[in-house]
Amino acid sequence: MISRHRRSRLAATLAATTASLLVLAGCASGSGSSDAGPDANAEIIVGSQNEPTNLDQIFGGSSGVTEVFTGNVYEGLFRITDDAEVEPLLAKETEVSDDGLTYTFTLEDATFHSGDPLTAEAVKYSLERFIGDDSIAARKSQLSVIDTVTAVDDTTVEVQLSAKSISFTYNLGYVWIVNPEAGDLTAAADGTGPYALGDYRKGDSITLDVNEDYWGDAPANGGVVYQYYADPTALNNALITGAVDLVTSQSNPDSLSEFESGDYEIIEGTSTTKELLAFNDRVAPFDDVNVRKAVYSAIDREQLLDAIWDGRGQLIGSMVPPSEPWYLDLADNNPYDPELAADLLAEAGYADGFEFTIDTPESGVHSTVAEFLQTELAKIGVTVDINIITDDQWYEKVYTDHDFEATLQGHVNDRDINFYGDSDFYWGYDDADVQTWLADAEQADSVEQQTELITRVNQKISDDAASVWLYLNPQLRIARDGITGVPENGLNSLFYVYGIQEA
Repeated sequence: MISRHRRSRLAATLAATTASLLVLAGCASGSGSSDAGPDANAEIIVGSQNEPTNLDQIFGGSSGVTEVFTGNVYEGLFRITDDAEVEPLLAKETEVSDDGLTYTFTLEDATFHSGDPLTAEAVKYSLERFIGDDSIAARKSQLSVIDTVTAVDDTTVEVQLSAKSISFTYNLGYVWIVNPEAGDLTAAADGTGPYALGDYRKGDSITLDVNEDYWGDAPANGGVVYQYYADPTALNNALITGAVDLVTSQSNPDSLSEFESGDYEIIEGTSTTKELLAFNDRVAPFDDVNVRKAVYSAIDREQLLDAIWDGRGQLIGSMVPPSEPWYLDLADNNPYDPELAADLLAEAGYADGFEFTIDTPESGVHSTVAEFLQTELAKIGVTVDINIITDDQWYEKVYTDHDFEATLQGHVNDRDINFYGDSDFYWGYDDADVQTWLADAEQADSVEQQTELITRVNQKISDDAASVWLYLNPQLRIARDGITGVPENGLNSLFYVYGIQEA
């Protein structure tokens, strides 16, 4: 079958033969009239700016690899739904010991794309790999409670924890079960999901082919191509010209008017992406709570949200979005109040202001946000120098070496308030109560107890202005008319494509 993506590129190159191409397209689609119902053979072309840096989640594949592979190519023992619920996936049955330290999983009868069977040894390998010394996976620290993994028999896995973990099955939902025989997975893949990796062209596209031997329900489409674009204008043009069927995330609200006709559907959901001004809380002047609170109150975040997202999105006052059980409405906890900001600076000994540098990733809207902050803070006598760096430089300078004063970053992960309990994390927030509450919350006997403890953390980091939570991104997706089943919400970049189809 000739995909619409390939047909559109042919049409652009061979304009003189448009009529014949339309005939060919009609034959190739096999869908007949629009009344024939969904076309399960249609290939869906997904446009995205979120290209993975590599294809392996444990080696810094970024949120882009979650978007493409999690739940589509690779599966976990559990699945996290679009509304943050946990469902069994490769774990057909789960037993938990009375002390909460031993989990026994019985596996589904599934096979990897290579044809090798899913075994307990593969699960053991995958879990140990995820928490191993070489891994830099985002949830590695949360899963460090794994003490031992034992393959009891071919279909039974026993996991012994060093401490209780009420979030254990939730966190397992993000761990891929990979084939131990697959080798290097940075540019290859071998999972159990409904799609297999068909083609990988770094800097251009990733093709997912339907797994005809999938153990579960078949996808609603005939395969998916992720086409990558460097900037939002190019991405929008691709949708307008028919080169893609939908875009996973719209980062340029000013262009939404182009898609408000009946030819497109704008899908607005919720995300877990927080735009942060993150201080290095270890170094002066940001080791002073009053300085951090002064900077917070000097920023008109509502004006910033309007400027970036045209009023979409949401102001938040802590790391927790409304989709999480321990959310508190803290948007006004550090209110916009330039006079208060000036008073706090004076109290901290900076009545004449100070100067600092924001190391700003070049990607996304960060540089625009940095310029806004520069203007706002100048009003209280604080000079902001903007240092634009690449994402790779950010990772080394900020994340690894902690060689910065302040930075901007969009934090995609859900339930990532735990990073404030790690004094070695890049922003260096260090509070004994927060560390204790988070540790106790993970060993809680009930969700209610866990929620109460993390709610305390939520309030404390907000009171301390541990960072400036500028806003919560909206989740905006756009699909051309006739494309259905597009996931609405943006939970940690999860994007399950198996339900997307062409009418």
